[in-house]
Amino acid sequence: MLKFSLTLLAAFCLLAWTPTDKSFTRQPNPPRFKPAADSLLKAAKWPADINLTYFTGPDLTPSPACLAVAATGEIYVGVDKQGSLGKKPNLGSIVRLVDTDNDGKVDGHTVFAEVNNPRGIIALGDQLFVLHAIFSPETGKASGMDLVVFEDKNRDGVADGPSKPLVQHISNPKFIQERGVDHATNGIRMGIDGWIYIAVGDFGFHNAVDRSGKKLTMLGGGIVRVRPDGTEMEIFSHGLRNIYDVAIDPYMNVFTRDNTNDGGGWNIRFSHQVQSGEYGYPVLFKNFTDEIIPALVDVGGGSGTGSLFMDEPTWPQKYNQVPMMADWGRSQLYIHRVTPEKASFTQQEEEFIKLPQITDVDVDGSGRLYLAAWNGAGYMGNPNKGFVVRAIPQNWAYQEFPNVKKASVKALANLLKSRSAVARLQASQELLTRPVKQASKAAWNVAADTKLPLANRVAGMFTYAQAAGETGIGNLVKLTQEPQMREFALRALADRKPLVNKIPLEPFLAGAKDPSERVQVAALIGLGRLERKEAAQALLQVPVPESFAAPAKGTEGPHAKPNAAIVPAHVAVQSLVKLNAVDACVQAIGSPNSTLALWALRYMHTPAAVNGMINAYKQAKDEALKKQLLVTLARLYKKEAPYDASWWWSTRPDTHGPYYKAIDWESSLAIKNLLLNTWKQTNDKQFFTDLNSRLRLEIPEFGQEEPVVVQEERKVDLEKIRSKKGQVGEASIEDVMLAIAKIPGEAALGKTIFTQQGCVACHSLAKNEPMKGPFMGQIGSIMTREQIAESILKPNASISQGFSTVLVTAKGNKSYTGFITEESATRLVMRDITGQVYTIRKADVVSRKEMDTSMMPAGLANALSYDEFASLLTFLAQQK
Repeated sequence: MLKFSLTLLAAFCLLAWTPTDKSFTRQPNPPRFKPAADSLLKAAKWPADINLTYFTGPDLTPSPACLAVAATGEIYVGVDKQGSLGKKPNLGSIVRLVDTDNDGKVDGHTVFAEVNNPRGIIALGDQLFVLHAIFSPETGKASGMDLVVFEDKNRDGVADGPSKPLVQHISNPKFIQERGVDHATNGIRMGIDGWIYIAVGDFGFHNAVDRSGKKLTMLGGGIVRVRPDGTEMEIFSHGLRNIYDVAIDPYMNVFTRDNTNDGGGWNIRFSHQVQSGEYGYPVLFKNFTDEIIPALVDVGGGSGTGSLFMDEPTWPQKYNQVPMMADWGRSQLYIHRVTPEKASFTQQEEEFIKLPQITDVDVDGSGRLYLAAWNGAGYMGNPNKGFVVRAIPQNWAYQEFPNVKKASVKALANLLKSRSAVARLQASQELLTRPVKQASKAAWNVAADTKLPLANRVAGMFTYAQAAGETGIGNLVKLTQEPQMREFALRALADRKPLVNKIPLEPFLAGAKDPSERVQVAALIGLGRLERKEAAQALLQVPVPESFAAPAKGTEGPHAKPNAAIVPAHVAVQSLVKLNAVDACVQAIGSPNSTLALWALRYMHTPAAVNGMINAYKQAKDEALKKQLLVTLARLYKKEAPYDASWWWSTRPDTHGPYYKAIDWESSLAIKNLLLNTWKQTNDKQFFTDLNSRLRLEIPEFGQEEPVVVQEERKVDLEKIRSKKGQVGEASIEDVMLAIAKIPGEAALGKTIFTQQGCVACHSLAKNEPMKGPFMGQIGSIMTREQIAESILKPNASISQGFSTVLVTAKGNKSYTGFITEESATRLVMRDITGQVYTIRKADVVSRKEMDTSMMPAGLANALSYDEFASLLTFLAQQK
């Protein structure tokens, strides 16, 4: 769920909140809560021009995993008392909170509905959309995750009855049962286009089914979207790790905060999500970065959770029109100031509001921002931890949000003209419930009004497109003639697949040649969605920029550096693949469009594509072109195995690429024969060795340069260390925590102790060292000094992903106990408690069981004095 993969061994967070005084008070340097638990005096910070008030504590909202705020101010909190790794049913609920007199204090609450593992909520009128885990009543085990909708027609704060499923099985039940929902499917948010955007973690899903019966499978993480009635489910973007939410701006730009693989730093990557884009985790984002859309920035260790695009007129401009992204690991709500660059953006991250283990954020129609904090509830949840706060700008005044159900069509049209994104969305969705002719006319008048700000016209246009359907195509085509609206009109025209056979191709062909890269991208994506083979020639005309370059041998590519220039070519390739434009791409080989054609052919696993390239190779005279053809054919030699949800690449995946679970297919033999015949006739054997290694062809004749996975180091007898006694071992944990809080410690001494105590056997400090257990080189940016202390003293309380004890039994009556340092489709690499490394073939594995105890023994610090332990903590806290 909350990407708890970031922590050392436990993320018990800042110490307990005591909800005796339910208010915050702004204090000068630093800001502090009014008398509450001392542990929070240093934990929460916010700008001087923001007022932060305590709203609820664990008495009402323990372990708040997510929240949503209705436009009218009601707050819906997803309570999950079993956390991300719990596996029991009946520990979750949606709690509805109301502040009837708008003074920032809860006046009433109800349990809206009982649900398991709530992970995303959207409040829309009398509907509440909820994403949550489903448990079998017969077995008591998780059977998947569903997107459902509840109704509350009588507005009594309790769901009228059972929910209606919209999308079922949109996660992997096998791994929810084994691990909990930590990498499952997470937040949901609605765009002004009326789609519900779903953040999918890298468990992926197999045969998710929507209300129309459509089935969808996705290997790994990404964004899926669906209509509010549960139809037209489709993949929006792919290749993410474990996003928790999406932020959507008024122009349908989508932003996420993701992180990279466990054990290698858990680095946060903020990205602009382009429709149809491939972001490459885990098999492309390191060694095949030419094929992905990179993230906009890598900001170091962290753990992204809830997000929101703030666009409310009651907020100061410096906090407005920005994505706000919560980071659970850093206990911080960040602002990313995004600046348009061609078809994408650049960004600048800024700290905004600090809360202990923040989980989610949302805003109502009056501009009240609500934030949920896990506050040390732990991987398994905690009924005594967690709270919700309210944030408003100074001089903010409450403005009642209208009851849109009672509003006239004219009033709703005026609400579409609001500067508030919340108001525009509510008006848009309500208009869609009114008579089609009236709603269409009202929305079109807003869309066509050139005097209105662009955000309002876009809101009117998307509302019109949804209301008018096929009858609105002509007017949308007219909007493509207007430069200001062209990008958005093209997007709206191609937005609904049931209508694509009614949409004219000409506006998209013209848009592909537009001077604006943003218009180009909208047109190129649309050409793929319209499913017209004749569009292939226009797609092939897209130039490939110089930034399209594979990483040099032995280097990691730039997967978190803005590359706006690559976006048009990237989406053109994705559209060519959607069209299965094999013939057009083969015919383009050797032409000025050859580079783009061969890029697209990398993903076309068809005999026609292979045979066409083999023939082109035999006819080619240019040596550079022949090498490009060999590389492309070699890329097609294997393909990714169909995903059946029986496996997952774990928290420590093999990132070599280009496939995770590669298999042969019907044209593999033809490709192999060409490669071998060419190899026999060439003097450049190294080319084929490099190809063999880079693409994992496993053709023995070529030879292979395998990278060293892990280097063995001196063995450390951790059990012997564990048995020693000292000050720390003789005192209670509470006394130790009190003592080290008063002792600053010496980092130099701490570094020595890190080695002496055997920490180096299981942890790396530098990226150039072999990755073992959780990476310590950034632990100070993820955990406080106190959290690190608690994790060392109580290692079994909550075990970090990638560092749990695994018992593997293998053929030959062999058994191995340790933690996984690398896993691929064909092998496991394990390290045991002494530092011994084992490589085990997957085919030899008989059974595999994750234990309930940590590989890190309790008592490792027992031999230390308070000074020594404080020094160790200071040293680790400086690793950022």
